[in-house]
Amino acid sequence: MEIPYTVHARPDTGLWNAKVGIWLFLASEVMLFGGLFSAYIFLRMGADYWPHHVLNVPLGLTNTFVLITSSITMVLAWVSLKMRDFGQFRVWMGATLACGCGFMVIKSIEYRDKFTHHGVVFRDEASFRKYEPELRALGAKIKTNTDGHGARPGRTPHFEISGHRVGEAGAGVIEFVPDAAHKGAAHGGGDGHGGEAKHEVAGAGGHGASLRIALADVARWGVFAPKYSTYYAIYFTLTGLHALHVLGGMVVLFYFWMPGAKMFHVDPEHLANRVEVGGLFWHFVDLVWIFLFPVLYLL
Repeated sequence: MEIPYTVHARPDTGLWNAKVGIWLFLASEVMLFGGLFSAYIFLRMGADYWPHHVLNVPLGLTNTFVLITSSITMVLAWVSLKMRDFGQFRVWMGATLACGCGFMVIKSIEYRDKFTHHGVVFRDEASFRKYEPELRALGAKIKTNTDGHGARPGRTPHFEISGHRVGEAGAGVIEFVPDAAHKGAAHGGGDGHGGEAKHEVAGAGGHGASLRIALADVARWGVFAPKYSTYYAIYFTLTGLHALHVLGGMVVLFYFWMPGAKMFHVDPEHLANRVEVGGLFWHFVDLVWIFLFPVLYLL
C-alpha cells in the first residue's frame, strides 16, 4: 500500500509528509541551540573577565559569506529541479557542496590555530607589573579587564598575554615566546644563530626573544583549548556542534547530488521535494552561523 502525501501535498495544509517532519525537527534544533545560547548568556554574565576580539574575524567573516553563498546556490539547485533542468541542478548542488567544504577548511584552520597558540594568565596585578616592561618590549599581546574591556565591578582583575609558544624551561619557570618574536624568526629576521629574532630583553628573566616567567606568578597557562577558559569551552562547543551539522548536511546533499540524483529520471518531483527538505536544513545551519559569528567573534 502506498503511503499518501509522500510526493503530493495534502489539499488541506499544502504540505507533504517530509516537509512536516523537517519543520518538527528544526523546532527541536531551535531548542537545542537556544539552550546553548542561553547558557552562553548566563556564563558570560557571571564571568570575572570575558575575552574580546581574540578570534580571527576576517576568517569568520569569510565563512559567513561562504555560507550565505551556499544558501543561494541551494535555492538555485532546487529551482533547477522544479524547472526540470537536471544539468543546472548538478552544477548548483556541486557549488553548494564546494561552499560547505570551504567552510570546513577555514574552520579547521581556526581550530588548528587555537591548539598552537598559547596564553598565560597572571596570578595578580603585582605579578603582571613585574614583567610588563619586558612584555611590551617583546610586543606581546596583553589583555586585561583593568582597561575597561570586559571589566565588571568587584570582580577579580585579569591579566593575560598570548603568544606562539609557552613551555617549561626548568623547575618552577616557563618560557614565553610572543607572536612578534615568533613571526620575526619565521620570516628570517635573525642574528645568524638559528634564525632567532633580533630582540634582547634584559631583566625579569629576559632571554633573547623570549621571557622566562616564574610559575609562582602564574594562575594558569596553556593552549587555547576548551579547558583553557569558559569562553573557549563555549567557542568549541557551539562551533563544533555547528560544524557537525554542516558535515551532516553535506552528506545528505552529496547523496542528492550523486547516487540519489537517479530519481530524477523516475520521479523528478519526488527528488525536488527531497532537495527542498534538505535545503531547509541547510538554511537553518546557515542561520545559526549568522548568530554565532557576531556573538563569538564581535561582541
